[in-house]
Amino acid sequence: MRVANATVRAVNGLTARWAATTGGGTVFSAVGVWPLLALLADGAAGSARAELEEAVGVPADDAAPAARELLAALGSMRGPQAALGLWTVRTLELREEWQAGLPADAHGVLTGDPEADGAALDAWAAKRTGGLIERMPVTVTPDTEIVLASALALRTRWLKPFEEGHLTPEAGPWEGRELAGLWRHSALLDRIGVADTPDGHVTELKVLGDTAVDVHLLLGEESMTPQQVLGAGAGVLARRHPVTPGSHLPYGEVGPGLDVVRERTTLPEPPTLDVTLPPYAVTSEHDLLERPQLFGLTTAARPVPGHFPGVSPRPLCVESARQSALARFDARGFEAAAVTALGGTAAGIPELRWLRTTVRAVFDRPFGFLAVHRHTRLALAAGWVTDPEPFREDEVIGTYG
Repeated sequence: MRVANATVRAVNGLTARWAATTGGGTVFSAVGVWPLLALLADGAAGSARAELEEAVGVPADDAAPAARELLAALGSMRGPQAALGLWTVRTLELREEWQAGLPADAHGVLTGDPEADGAALDAWAAKRTGGLIERMPVTVTPDTEIVLASALALRTRWLKPFEEGHLTPEAGPWEGRELAGLWRHSALLDRIGVADTPDGHVTELKVLGDTAVDVHLLLGEESMTPQQVLGAGAGVLARRHPVTPGSHLPYGEVGPGLDVVRERTTLPEPPTLDVTLPPYAVTSEHDLLERPQLFGLTTAARPVPGHFPGVSPRPLCVESARQSALARFDARGFEAAAVTALGGTAAGIPELRWLRTTVRAVFDRPFGFLAVHRHTRLALAAGWVTDPEPFREDEVIGTYG
């Protein structure tokens, strides 16, 4: 099942806006938040409906069908797994029209015992993410009457694994640190390119997975902020910024961390792409109500009636909205998850008669990433790497960098 282009644009738009508010090492998933906001928009009224409609980027009347289509599409893709959950107290009556738009097995019960309910929600989060996230990000209180949650987990293995070694940056924030490193040699020059954006040039490396989920690594100019680099990545997905592929780059320093060089060799060899970067693991906790306007929750969080008459006759407001997210990138693959509630010898002197072109990319300072579904260009997770994995000599063999 495919996702409508309008939905992809809307979700990636939320990714870009969320990226514009980030700082430091982080990982987040707009895909985890968007269906929840869309379902709320469907049952909202007044200012709450207008704000949620603006946040999701589609008309409120179309939001619930788009959310269902997105969740179904995620469930049919190889790699991602998605789930929706709803829990209510027994005394809360739901509108039949709104409840009918949820998966048949999504509705559970809150018993009123915060400890027991919390344990049940944690178990759901752990099961739906394959243990990647063990706890539901919101805390159930005796006053909680409804919890609407999503879980997203994705795993992909690289079509071509990286070799492991160590990386010692010679400049920048990681200068002198002994880092774990990953290296790969490829003849596919167009896996890398340089995007020309209003804020500066960004080097984009696509690392392809075996489930049609790829990771786009983004290294901007040193003067660019994380928000600008991640925004550039989202702009590339939307085809707003031109990208010069590796096979069309001139010789010299052609982009951030990227050089194209000519070297003399003993035999004719095809052009190659050499990539060096650190593995990383990033975890984040996000309180969505710290930026309520971003998620259309400003009015919805106010404790006054009238926000969600399409959800329930009982007056409801949003008391908490949080996301727990993680991402791991290593030599063999990538995994990410989010729960939202709301790395020869020659004899003598050779005659160097031939020239070889090598495109060399080194990600040796903070960089961004997007996990992207290859066919729809839907961004499933995004983040910024500031604290890469340290080098442990007993774990790998080989050096480079």
